[in-house]
Amino acid sequence: MTYGVLKQQSYLNMLNEKKSFEHPIIFIVGNSRSGTTMMSRILGNHPKIFKFLELHFFEELWTPHDKNKMISKSDAVSIAARLLCVQREDYVLQGDLKYFNEEAENIINAMGMDTFTTEQIFKTFLFYETFKNGKTIPCENTPRNVFYIAEILEFYPDARVVNMIRDPRDILLSQKKKWRRWNLAERGLPVKEVIRLFNNYHPITISKLWNSSISATEKYADNKRVLSLRYEDFIAEAEQNLNKICNFIGIDFNEHLLEVTQGGSSFAKDNSGQKGIRKDRVGRWQKGGLNSTEIYLCQSITSVFMEKHGYFPVTIQPNPIRLIYYFISFPLKIALAFFLNLKRMRNVIETIKRRLT
Repeated sequence: MTYGVLKQQSYLNMLNEKKSFEHPIIFIVGNSRSGTTMMSRILGNHPKIFKFLELHFFEELWTPHDKNKMISKSDAVSIAARLLCVQREDYVLQGDLKYFNEEAENIINAMGMDTFTTEQIFKTFLFYETFKNGKTIPCENTPRNVFYIAEILEFYPDARVVNMIRDPRDILLSQKKKWRRWNLAERGLPVKEVIRLFNNYHPITISKLWNSSISATEKYADNKRVLSLRYEDFIAEAEQNLNKICNFIGIDFNEHLLEVTQGGSSFAKDNSGQKGIRKDRVGRWQKGGLNSTEIYLCQSITSVFMEKHGYFPVTIQPNPIRLIYYFISFPLKIALAFFLNLKRMRNVIETIKRRLT
């Protein structure tokens, strides 16, 4: 056994004995396309923070039925291997889990236990990967974890949740164009992912999901471990708001954190050589890309939460023919999106329930 493996196992044993839980786990959540990736890249520039890809742990590897449920070692290894695969190869590009089984088994063995809970495995994996990359604070940024804030706060007492909020009309535009990432992303996208993204879009669906994500965070408005921040406010005063976030997490502020690579846009090619915060992402919907009916539907559906969070509607008239089309096509698009996203939902009923409440 090499020195590196011994060192990793020693650290994992310390985690299992709760000797090294002095560092928080950062969860960046929010509606998809609300700036979660940007925020994770900013924090990932900190020397103590390791930025994870979107792991999709909740909903796909964990459901409420798994809470505190003890699982076998073989099942634990499978979960650890899946997490390793997603992190190393990207969620939409992940390959064969067998290439990660040995490392996953080392992680599970290092926990020094006979039975495990899925929640424990996830935490151990986060710190394992963080330590392996020379950092001490994990930062996970799966947007839909916004529906699992209660579990995050319960399972991980040191967790800090940064919730990103963005104008629903800008989110609508970004989601409409997101399927074009196949030609913009540095690594491209599989054809099946492009098809899924294209069929996920419908102005009614996206608007209702925005409502659900905002509603999911309402009860945590005064929670000291949850910080909600409007994307537009952050862009307008990046240094001031980043200082606030650093204080919230408990890390030192450094203005160089804002020197992030630009990527993940629905409009421009990823450019790892270009760094900084792009202010032209705010209010992009006003420059075109959405028709009047899409804007009308979005504002009508999200009006209550829009007003509450300082987003103001514009006076606009829908096209009657398009309005009828969107209402008629809505059930079909919902059914198609459900089918294309079925593999992403381990417990279908629970997933739908969380998005409708």
